[in-house]
Amino acid sequence: MPKFQVSLSYSSSKLTSLCHILSVNPFWTRILYFVFLSLLGFWGLNVLEPRTDSFKPRKFDLFFTSVSATTVSSMSTVEMEILSNPQLIIMTILMFIGGEVFTSMAGLFLSNFISEKNNVIDDGEIELGNPKPENLNPEQLAQNKGETFNNGEHLLYHSIMFLGFVILGYLLIVNILGSATVFLYISFVSSARSTLKSKGLNLFTFSIFTTISSFTNCGFIPTNENMVVFNKNSGLLLVIIALALLGNPLFPMCLRFSIWVMGKCVSKVGDYCDYLLKNTREIGFHHLFTTRRSCCVVGTALVFVVVQAVLFFAMEWNSASLKELNPFERTIGVLFQSVNTSQAGETIVNLPAMSTVILVVITITMYFPPYTSIPFVKDEKKEQQNQENREGKTAKELLSQLASICVFVFLICITERKNMKEDPFNFTPFNFLFEVVSAYGNVGYSLGYSCKLRLKDEANCVDKSYGFVGRWSDAGKTVLIVVMMLGRLKRYNMVWKFS
Repeated sequence: MPKFQVSLSYSSSKLTSLCHILSVNPFWTRILYFVFLSLLGFWGLNVLEPRTDSFKPRKFDLFFTSVSATTVSSMSTVEMEILSNPQLIIMTILMFIGGEVFTSMAGLFLSNFISEKNNVIDDGEIELGNPKPENLNPEQLAQNKGETFNNGEHLLYHSIMFLGFVILGYLLIVNILGSATVFLYISFVSSARSTLKSKGLNLFTFSIFTTISSFTNCGFIPTNENMVVFNKNSGLLLVIIALALLGNPLFPMCLRFSIWVMGKCVSKVGDYCDYLLKNTREIGFHHLFTTRRSCCVVGTALVFVVVQAVLFFAMEWNSASLKELNPFERTIGVLFQSVNTSQAGETIVNLPAMSTVILVVITITMYFPPYTSIPFVKDEKKEQQNQENREGKTAKELLSQLASICVFVFLICITERKNMKEDPFNFTPFNFLFEVVSAYGNVGYSLGYSCKLRLKDEANCVDKSYGFVGRWSDAGKTVLIVVMMLGRLKRYNMVWKFS
């Protein structure tokens, strides 16, 4: 195949600038990505018609919903059953491409692309019409691109590319199997099928929507009551529990296991798998942990679930939300609720009716970032090397994030000061704090709004199934949009430092 050499002048400088921007500050790259997706999703939701002709959501609420789906936060200002089937499909796409697994995979491919372009630019020429890198051996790759890669650099490049395809396979397999399982369960269980039929929801759309929402840890469900209407369908709850865990705390361990299995079963990628498993620090991928840390993440998640489950059993076993369930259904329901508090944010109980102690525990749990880990097993050598830096960094991050949440609560108290004066039992500081922590943690829980708590009895006040933020002013909703965006990117620690 002939080679065509293109001299780099103005076009190369633009490519260099683009690669520099994308690689230097990942925070701005990703926030632009989420803003673009939110605007695109808003356009799609606005163009499509809702299910009911009598009521059409405000454009600002549709934009809020689009942001909430893109950032996998599931904070709601509209009732879900108002949305039509095409609008639910738009939200499904937003959750899928806004989820952490997808964006991390896309980030891997983008970083490899930038690395490749930077190497070509540094050499001073671009060659077109060459075979793809994966079809070349190291010597051909170096010869055709004028690169000076040694075997280690070549192995790093292709190992990262292979890692991206492993994540893609994991993403597709889990979501396809999950959707099929939900579809089959509802098809064969009459109670679940009749619930879906009574609400006029498409079974195929519901299965895919619920699977993706659970796997991405978003928490949206196409029903107004979330999963409350399925609280007796223990099999469905167990499937959703598995999806929520596979999409968050179990992802690093499952990723390592998948790489290990590929290395054992496919000899051609054995070198890549060994490199990935032994050089997690050099790879620098946020979700590829050592075996020790993967176990610590899973162990910590298990501790959170057990602590919450014990509290639920002790304080909510005979609550109104669970009293109609038999002991087995209650146990599964408590497990479902305990897992979702720090994961997907789906619920089978009426949160405002729960005890204050449980609500405080839920607030604390939602505050902890993903992959919070307790060092169950100590590596004394590494602990001694990193102790000083880690302690200072961890304290700074936790205090800075807590300070950010306090600032946002303060701003919302300002925007909603009129409502706080006229409706003090609904618009309380704790309700604001709960909503902000839920949005910042991208969980999606809300204490809602009750017309019974109003000081002035108004005949036109109707309880709605959307979140507490749905009763806020547009200024307050705007603040929460910012909270959801920054919460989605909190691992970059940019809430307080934008330089």
